[in-house]
This record gives sequence, structure tokens and C-alpha cells, in this order.
Amino acid sequence: MANLSIQSLSDLNKLRSAPKLTINQNKKLLSELQLVMAEAAWFTLGVMAPSSEQALSVLRKIEQNFAWTPMQLVDKPHSKGPVYLKANQNTGKIRIRVQQGLGKGVLISSHQLTPGGAVKTWGPLPLELFSS
Repeated sequence: MANLSIQSLSDLNKLRSAPKLTINQNKKLLSELQLVMAEAAWFTLGVMAPSSEQALSVLRKIEQNFAWTPMQLVDKPHSKGPVYLKANQNTGKIRIRVQQGLGKGVLISSHQLTPGGAVKTWGPLPLELFSS
């Protein structure tokens, strides 16, 4: 069942795991996200997912959605399990590690080119948000 109390990106900040959302909620959040992301120079992403394959698939959909240059996977675990994927658009590197006890979802942090620029983080966003 969808969490109808989620109406904006700021509503996600208090959550540990991404909520189930309706199609309209997803569209509204994605639209808001595109607006706020336009102010940043580059991004880091965290993807909490049940597997490396799913985390990497979500990241690739995000890259396609925002027309980013694909980043390079430099570190992937040999064992299976829930993972945390960290992608740094500035360096172009992706690292994945097995990590127990995480929720599910995507965290996106914006960065500026000037030192000391404000970093903003949005999420956890649903893993399927970028699939449509």
C-alpha cells in the first residue's frame, strides 16, 4: 500500500527505507528532483538494494534518465547479500559493498564546484522511481 503522506522530497528525509508510492507521487517527486538537481555541479549517489545487480541496474537507469556519462565499476563484492552502492559522478567511480541492516532506496547528494558549497541530500527515493 502506498504511503500517501509523502508529498515532497523533504517528506523522505525522516525515513530509513524508501516508501511505496503511487504513480502520481513518483511523477511529482521526480519532477521536484529534476528542478533541485539543476542547481548542482555534480552528484554522489548511494543505492541500498538487495543485490549488486539490482543496485547497478538502478544506477544505470539514473544515468540514462539524467543523460550522465556512465560511471565505471571499480569495486564489487564477491559474496551475495544486500548492498550499498556508492557512485561519485566527479570521479566517475562506482563501488559496491555488502552491508547488512540497510533499508532500500536511493540517496542523491548534490555538490558544488566551490569549496564549502552546501551539500544537499535527497531520499531515500524508491528503487523503481527511475524505471518509468
